[in-house]
Formats: sequence, structure tokens, C-alpha cells
Amino acid sequence: MIKVLIVEDDPMVSEMNKFYLEQVEGFRAQGWASSASEALERLEEQPYDLILLDIYMKDSNGLELLAEIRHRGIKIDVIVISAASDKESIREALQNGAVDYLIKPFEFSRLRAALNGYREQNRLFRSQDRLNQSELDRLSRFKQERTTSQELAKGFTRQTLQTIWRAVEACGCDLFSAEDISAVSGISRVSTGKYLVGLTEMGVLEMDLVYGSIGRPVQKYRLAPNGKGLITKYI
Repeated sequence: MIKVLIVEDDPMVSEMNKFYLEQVEGFRAQGWASSASEALERLEEQPYDLILLDIYMKDSNGLELLAEIRHRGIKIDVIVISAASDKESIREALQNGAVDYLIKPFEFSRLRAALNGYREQNRLFRSQDRLNQSELDRLSRFKQERTTSQELAKGFTRQTLQTIWRAVEACGCDLFSAEDISAVSGISRVSTGKYLVGLTEMGVLEMDLVYGSIGRPVQKYRLAPNGKGLITKYI
């Protein structure tokens, strides 16, 4: 189990981060600190594997804490979760060894991807004394993939999503149904409908209920204004 210290001065945000963290297999929130000095005390009391670190705190600065941790030679990894989006803060965090940097507000899928990537790195370092080049390259590819793509919901595959998306583009309709996309993609109507609902939840598509002269309304979909930009995160 990966033991995590959450460093965040807002108790409600800290609880939210704890909730999100414990939705990911293999992680446990072992402690909370509301300031840099309190975090250093926690690190002296017991060992942790990972810190989820905010930068902007009322009585201290997360970047100063990160620098002090490195200065003291404390062996711990850090993922920064902060509203600080200026390049100097990001550069300083990365130069001081932050393994990832999430800008608030973020989607849970992004945090989950960061934690999954860290878990894989942690597993590899714990299980082997030496790494070969292919193992290092695999870690590098994993890091690149998690920053350029989003994780899919359970039961979804990237290959099927790509097929559905190509069918949406090939359809050329302002409004289309699951039946329309199923006919183009060759995927069953039920599976196509599930993926179209998923694309709607991602913000890629918009859904309307279209009422005909008789019978039940039909779910019709259209491309959202920024849909083409959003889909690139997933395919």
C-alpha cells in the first residue's frame, strides 16, 4: 500500500483529495498537514511514500516545502496539486523533483492517471535493483501517455472509441442516432449507444430527444462546439 501525506490548508479540499485518492487501488491517505512546518513534523513521525502538495497555503508555500525536503535529503515523491499555473511555479516544482503537476480545477480521470502512473513506477523501483533501457522507456511512454490522453470509463476501449469516432466523422450528419453510427461502424446498436452516451458525458457530443409523429422519442446526437478538441484526449 502506498502511504500518502496530503499537504493542503483547506480541510474540505483535503477531504476531497483523500476521497479521490482512495478511489484508486493501492493508495491510502495516512496523514494530513495544513502547513509546511506541520508537514515536516509528520515526515519526522513516520515514513510516507508520496505527498499530494498544494502550493498556495495561508501560512506557508508548497514550493519552499518541496525545496526543504530536497535540502534535507528526505526520500519521498511529490505530486503537486495547485491552482498555480504560472510557468515559474511549474518549472520550480519540476526542477525540485515533482513527479507530476496537476492544475486546479482538474478532472478525477487526470488524477487517477497520475496515481496509476506513479504506482507503476513505484512497483518497478520496489521490485528490482536495476532497470534496463526498455523498462525505463516503458515508464517514459507511460508518463507521456498520461499527460496527453485521458483514461476511459470502465468497460470502454480506446480501439472501439476510435472506430465510433471515425463513424461519427464519416456520417456527415448534423444530427445522428445510435442506429446511424452502428450502420457506419459495424458495431452493434447497443454498444454504439453506450459509447455515444459516454461521448456525451465527456462533452464531445450533445444529445437531444427528437419526437416523431408516433412512438417513443429517439435519442439524437450532435457534435459539441469543442468536441473535436476534447476527443483528442481520449483517442
